[in-house]
Amino acid sequence: MTVSRGVWFVAACLLAAIVLQVAADSVRADGYGSIRGQFVLDGAILKLKPLVAKKAAVKDAAVCSAQAVPNESLVVDPATRGIADVFIYLKKISASKIAPALKKSKRKEVVFDQKGCRFFPHALFLRTDQTIVVTSHDNCAHNTHIYPFRNQPENFVVKPNDRKGQKLKLPAREFLPTKVACDFHPWMSAHWLILDHPYAAITDKQGHFRIDRLPAGTHKFRVWQERAGWVNAGEKRGFEVTVTAGKTTDLGVIKVPVSEFSEGK
Repeated sequence: MTVSRGVWFVAACLLAAIVLQVAADSVRADGYGSIRGQFVLDGAILKLKPLVAKKAAVKDAAVCSAQAVPNESLVVDPATRGIADVFIYLKKISASKIAPALKKSKRKEVVFDQKGCRFFPHALFLRTDQTIVVTSHDNCAHNTHIYPFRNQPENFVVKPNDRKGQKLKLPAREFLPTKVACDFHPWMSAHWLILDHPYAAITDKQGHFRIDRLPAGTHKFRVWQERAGWVNAGEKRGFEVTVTAGKTTDLGVIKVPVSEFSEGK
């Protein structure tokens, strides 16, 4: 029996298609995906008084109360009700599972500034392979006091108008965001999330977040906010999500009851 060239050609094409599909499925199985979502406040927006009123009689008043210092323990966008400065992160992950392009930080230094007797940014994500540079725009001295659990505590003076800054390395990952304060001006505070991997995000002004290049599979994310502490977003300390390779999993709007941010919670 003779098989025509046309039949052989069709068979070869089908075989090639099967091989390519198997290869594609293998890539997807070993690939990476993304998640995104938005944290919003469920309930009336709390009206928080400034930590320092304008022209208040405080230390270094010419700098520190030239403008009011807002209470940033809860920042909510009036239009979207989005909650800013919510930390979303994996507690830990095997180094072998980190996407190759993300194993090392592209930015080697991260700047942490002071202006108007406020820290900028108020919430910061820092990897253990990065150096933090503490600078100041203020014409008065500050001290940067760090309260970690696993890293060595630090407390050093930042001179007025120090634009060069002081450099600091924190080589151990922390389990939750680390408080940073200024003892000279006790209302000043911020939080640093220090991890040895890239899988973390901080919500923007509208409460949006996104984490890319996550390994496919099911992950438990921790969620923490300065005023609320751990945030229940489906689980006691965060949420669980299954990441699909090549896709973005949209968690949509995640509502957090205003009672989570009440005094005395």
